[in-house]
Amino acid sequence: MNNNYLKALALSTSIALCACENTSDTPNTISGDSAWKNDQEALASANAVYPPLQRLSSSYSFLLESATENTISFEGADDADGPLISLFETDINNWYPTKIFNYLYVSIGEANRTIEKADSSHAGGNLSQEAIDLARARAKFVRGLDYLYLVELWGEVPLILSSGASQAEQTTRKSIDEVYAQIVKDLTEAEEVLPAYDQIRSNPSKGAANAILARAYLNWASNPLSQSEVGAIASSKTDPAAPSWNTERLQKTVEYADKVISSGNYKLESDFEKNFGVSAENRSVEHIFTIHHDGDDQGDAQGNHQTHCPFTFRFDLYADNHIGPADVTLLDHFDDNDNRKRFSILSSLYNYDEKIGNAEPDVVTNYQKYEYKFPVTSPRIGKYIHHPSSFPEAAYSTQDGQPNNINRIEIRYAEVLLTKAEALFYQGKISEATQEVNNLRERAFGAHIDHNRLTTLTQETLEEEWHLELFFEQKHWVNLVRWRKLIQTVQTVQNFEYYKDDYKDVASIVAKFGAETEATNYPFFAKVYKHLHSKYDKVNGKFYRFPIPKGLQGNDLGIDQNPGY
Repeated sequence: MNNNYLKALALSTSIALCACENTSDTPNTISGDSAWKNDQEALASANAVYPPLQRLSSSYSFLLESATENTISFEGADDADGPLISLFETDINNWYPTKIFNYLYVSIGEANRTIEKADSSHAGGNLSQEAIDLARARAKFVRGLDYLYLVELWGEVPLILSSGASQAEQTTRKSIDEVYAQIVKDLTEAEEVLPAYDQIRSNPSKGAANAILARAYLNWASNPLSQSEVGAIASSKTDPAAPSWNTERLQKTVEYADKVISSGNYKLESDFEKNFGVSAENRSVEHIFTIHHDGDDQGDAQGNHQTHCPFTFRFDLYADNHIGPADVTLLDHFDDNDNRKRFSILSSLYNYDEKIGNAEPDVVTNYQKYEYKFPVTSPRIGKYIHHPSSFPEAAYSTQDGQPNNINRIEIRYAEVLLTKAEALFYQGKISEATQEVNNLRERAFGAHIDHNRLTTLTQETLEEEWHLELFFEQKHWVNLVRWRKLIQTVQTVQNFEYYKDDYKDVASIVAKFGAETEATNYPFFAKVYKHLHSKYDKVNGKFYRFPIPKGLQGNDLGIDQNPGY
């Protein structure tokens, strides 16, 4: 990127931020335009693509989860950025699309510089050809991943592939097919050079490249809506027609998923819960690629606040978490025998009282149990709560027990199985697709699998399996857009408990349930009611994309806006 564009993306310290955000410094970059002198310089240049992405690990939740029926955001008053997305009042000034769009391009800029330095460097002395090739491959992998997020969230976007890109290249939106073709080119070229496997999962590998290629081909196979097609439905309350699937790209999806599967380097964890937590980092056999985090003030551009935002106030039942489940009835999506239920959405939790000591608890009744459902408050998202290792029904009682140095899981093996299953399903290979889904269900139901193994697969059961397996893993919005079901799915909030007029305001709640104010957080439920009704009333076709935002300094980026914004 040239200096003018980097300046446009430069960090503005005047932006008012929420508690989960950290923008106190500019992106970490490697300065200077000379060729590399040694292997360390080469790999350090490649590593410069990651700090911008560290800033986005929790931010994706506010776009890819709050802009659906699943979650609501109370990160501040209703005019704050997280709640505005939850209310379907997102505009070009919202911090989350601004942050994600701009920092993806900052990462792309660093990738471009690394690729150019690789192309101008020559092995000799302390610089090996292996390091040159690896640095280039890592940069191409990340650039492909960055553009995949950009095309999924914004549609046609500028393709900036060099540090000397012209103003026209920086502002001209390329077709969706052109962007996906570049994604495939970057990832396939990276895959040729990357190692087959890397124990450090934040280092790209062939497995990671093939997994992301499978994801990219599946989304591309749905023939994503063009700018004009979104414009035609921007004010509509009806979803567009179901996608017409590209069979060649579906087959590519299966081929790349099979490369991951046949490598033998990854498999499902026998215990679903072992995917999550500090103990899973670089150890889980299911993790394929992650974003590394050291935590706030530990050399990390920003700690992974996935651990903080859904469990902000921990055992304070009357404070509103930054993001959480939109309704208690979401629990009903999970069968009681589904092992994913207790770890995905919590209806209760024990407080691990550190005053008793650091030893693991022997008797559960020593700890106070908190109920996370009416008549107290809404359920909690469980995947990122830091638990005592032998007591997953509990959480540590202090904020110190909730780390944000935990790596973000970009993709795990379960997603590859679901991706393959969906591609097979839309090729008409129903029995093969069913087997892939049953592989997940066998883990989920364990001893109860005989009554829960699928004999066939429908579109409904396939989509539900995505929901059950990857709840709150930042995939839901992209799935709904791919299936052309965003509007109808968001409008299912009308069936939620807290959508009922019983929760309209404090007076109606008291009239319905009585005045036991010590047991019920009445203002909270009134706020949930407001968000659910706003989702139902305001969702329309324009939300198949997010608005092209301003730069980080509030400047106009000069890119044509998406329809409806």
